Amino acid sequence: MPKRILAPLTAALMVLAWTSLAAARIPLPDITELVEKDGPAVVNISTTKTAKAQEGMRDLFEQFHNRRGGGPMDDFFDQFEKFFGPQGKGGKPHKQRSMGSGFVISPDGYIVTNNHVIDNADEVKVQFKNNEKPLAAKIVGRDPETDLALLKIDGKSNLPYLEFGDSGKIKVGEWVLAIGNPFGLENTVTLGIVSAKGRIIGAGPFDNFIQTDAAINPGNSGGPLIDLDGKVIGINTAIVASGQGIGFAIPSGMAKDVIAQLREGKSVKRGWIGVTIQDIDENTAKALGMDNTKGALVTSVLEGQPAAKAGIKTGDVITAVSGQKIDNTNELLRRIAALKPGDSTEMNLLRKGSPLTVSVTLGERDAKKLAQQGGTGEDGGDATAPAETQAKSIGLTLRAVTDREGKALGMDKARGVLVTEVEDGSEAEQSDVRPGDVVLEVNQRAVNTPEEFKKVVAEDGKAKGVVMLQIKRQRQTVFRTVPLSDSK
Repeated sequence: MPKRILAPLTAALMVLAWTSLAAARIPLPDITELVEKDGPAVVNISTTKTAKAQEGMRDLFEQFHNRRGGGPMDDFFDQFEKFFGPQGKGGKPHKQRSMGSGFVISPDGYIVTNNHVIDNADEVKVQFKNNEKPLAAKIVGRDPETDLALLKIDGKSNLPYLEFGDSGKIKVGEWVLAIGNPFGLENTVTLGIVSAKGRIIGAGPFDNFIQTDAAINPGNSGGPLIDLDGKVIGINTAIVASGQGIGFAIPSGMAKDVIAQLREGKSVKRGWIGVTIQDIDENTAKALGMDNTKGALVTSVLEGQPAAKAGIKTGDVITAVSGQKIDNTNELLRRIAALKPGDSTEMNLLRKGSPLTVSVTLGERDAKKLAQQGGTGEDGGDATAPAETQAKSIGLTLRAVTDREGKALGMDKARGVLVTEVEDGSEAEQSDVRPGDVVLEVNQRAVNTPEEFKKVVAEDGKAKGVVMLQIKRQRQTVFRTVPLSDSK
């Protein structure tokens, strides 16, 4: 046989052999029976709400619309007008329609979806597979902080439904399938694997998403992520719009408790201790004398709240709750929120390098109050600032805080040193120390004059190679850690 024929034939045989070997090692699951069983419980959710066109959006729309002369933007505006209607003058109310997915969790018509699917809806309708007529649904309850909502359709029984599985037991690499209505395409099934667990994507305070490469698109929101036992282990919620095969689902372990409370007609109750916290980086750990970065650093303690009553202080590091180790701030938030108001729990702390255990009786987390908190930064400066006491250290120009400045920052009396300048390119600048910051402590030692600041830097800071600054910034407390070079 000629070599020019033999070579391609050999290559083809090698590819076939490799494909057969791969298939033998990693058998693909047959999900046909699973889809037939679980598919009917997945529904299409459509909503209608009344919205008023805003003057700014309408003017901006008209500005670009009148200037366009052909090109890619035409497609955008054509689609905008198609779905939302012409943005005419007058700001008249108009109907906005949106679409998502959901799934039935009981034969009498309770349905789980995402909060963002039904948020502000005037009307919610549910469409079952192969059912021509959509059914009206009422909103039983919703929880914006986890992006979950519970609906109910009345007058139905013996509906197909899905059960929650245990998301805590799933492993990365396990097969999962998503069923939903991407772009309105009814009962679309996609297959993939669990790509990662515990993803934090900035969607909310309790991020702990399952990442999957099972295709998820707009319209899949609220639909189930199902394991090969047919159980719901996640609620599909978010995608990376610029990526492919990157979708996120709320774990069933988090969803079950929330849905149970909503089903009982209750608002979701979460534990609260009353602190602000931040993660620990390598330099901060070094300044604290820690050999790792695990834990949550307390940046402030709210007066009269459970943490303050238990004796927790600013600068403490929370390392465990109820005997379970805490790796970061997100994990601490989830652990506390999973407990009920009124519960008592033990917390392990590190205070200036020494271990400590305290008992905390939890209060109730109030999302509305939390949203209203935050400093207003009312300090207008002080014309009589004592410039003669300014000094420089680690790239910062510092002076003592005046009584007026202390009052503007919510202090009972003036304390700390004010950062008036930050040297360009300095370690302090790179560590996000800013003019206007008030440094209260250096390496957990109080400083009220530039001289005290410089002394702690020269002694304890030099010994550790870093300084951790406790900073008052617009009525909020933050920590910033500055590494010290040999020349400083």
